[in-house]
Amino acid sequence: MIQNLSIQANSLNQWDTDTLYYEFSAAVAPKLPAIPGTSFDAELHQQGMTRIIPLDLSQQIGSVAPATSPLISASFLRICSQENLKTSSPATAQLFYVIRGQGTTETEYGTMEWSKGDLFTLPSCGSAIHSASEDTAIYWVTDEALVNYLGVRATKPRFQPSLYPSDRIMAELQQIAQEPGASKRNRIGVLFGNKATQLTRSLTHTLWALMVYLPGGTEQKPHCHNSVAIDLVIEAPESAYTLVGKSLDAEGNIINGERVYWKSGSVFVTPPGLWHSHHNESDQDALILPVQDASLHSYIRTLDQRWS
Repeated sequence: MIQNLSIQANSLNQWDTDTLYYEFSAAVAPKLPAIPGTSFDAELHQQGMTRIIPLDLSQQIGSVAPATSPLISASFLRICSQENLKTSSPATAQLFYVIRGQGTTETEYGTMEWSKGDLFTLPSCGSAIHSASEDTAIYWVTDEALVNYLGVRATKPRFQPSLYPSDRIMAELQQIAQEPGASKRNRIGVLFGNKATQLTRSLTHTLWALMVYLPGGTEQKPHCHNSVAIDLVIEAPESAYTLVGKSLDAEGNIINGERVYWKSGSVFVTPPGLWHSHHNESDQDALILPVQDASLHSYIRTLDQRWS
């Protein structure tokens, strides 16, 4: 039985100074800043000096450090011809997609060669030196936002550095697109995996990535999930877009959706829990690369992937 106790202000000591108490019903569902549906234009990496260009939404989402979503930090890397760029991150997982150009990346694990359309990953490492033999732009995505929020450091690599060459990616995608019934699937795409993360069938233990193929004159029906999607537009006509909305009608179509038009080399953020469908009203094919924190959600069984 709860007794009537008075609280003495002078009873506080060094272990009490930061403590707070909340009434359950008023605090159980705190109102956090919404994750905005934002776009980052390709012009950011198309000119200027060699540099890292953070896609930073930390002020909008209340992050403790630069971040694109609560768990993911994304950037463009622009590297001028015959120059190099050093990246360093406390991240436990890093994804690099070569938007254009070619060169090498040197780390404590060795030197990896890459060119346009290649995707490669690095686990925790001290730093990486990216050297370009021609004008280069790279899409760089890490779990640094998560690491900064937790205030932790990686103690060991969770996977080995891996290269997914462009020609292999496209061959796998073509094979999937030609399978019987492919056009009736919610998405036509190849999901990137690693032997170290077969349980979640994801690129790394924290990052999930999918190359989506959207043929001309087609649309891909709505779906939604609890993970945040940070999408790089690989190649697209001006009429291709993603329709985003909060709810569906009786036929499974998005109600009062907002169109996010695709522009090659640009990035857009799809907030969690929203329905989104892809549309291509031209006669040209399109490709996008969504990167998500879906592998973490899959591991803790909270992804809640739904289709219309």
